[in-house]
Amino acid sequence: MKIKNQKTKEKTTGITDRAYNFSLEIIKVSDSLSGISGNAIANQLVRSATSVGANIVEAQAGSSRKDFTNFLFYAPKSANETNYWLSLLKDSKKLESSRANALITEVCEIANMLGASVKTLRTKNE
Repeated sequence: MKIKNQKTKEKTTGITDRAYNFSLEIIKVSDSLSGISGNAIANQLVRSATSVGANIVEAQAGSSRKDFTNFLFYAPKSANETNYWLSLLKDSKKLESSRANALITEVCEIANMLGASVKTLRTKNE
């Protein structure tokens, strides 16, 4: 999909790369988890974290501005869910605090950027 506003497209492309790299880090973390609870959380974590980037890519492939906005709307929700799983891993001591904090910071930044983009797009669509 071509977006009329080049500035929005550039922001989305940068965030796509960040979401992709974040997903790669989450895969590494998930592969290091063990035990019944570790495996259960790892499954949820991978699902929610990779959903962030997948929704961004789906938004970029949307057939309309409304389609773009709708897909982009779901990405911060997945980022917020990912934050929950990371916090749970940190507080249960299944993930080192410094590693968890770095990932939580990244996912919060991604969520904030996506939220701002969605807000801007929704305002323009009204």
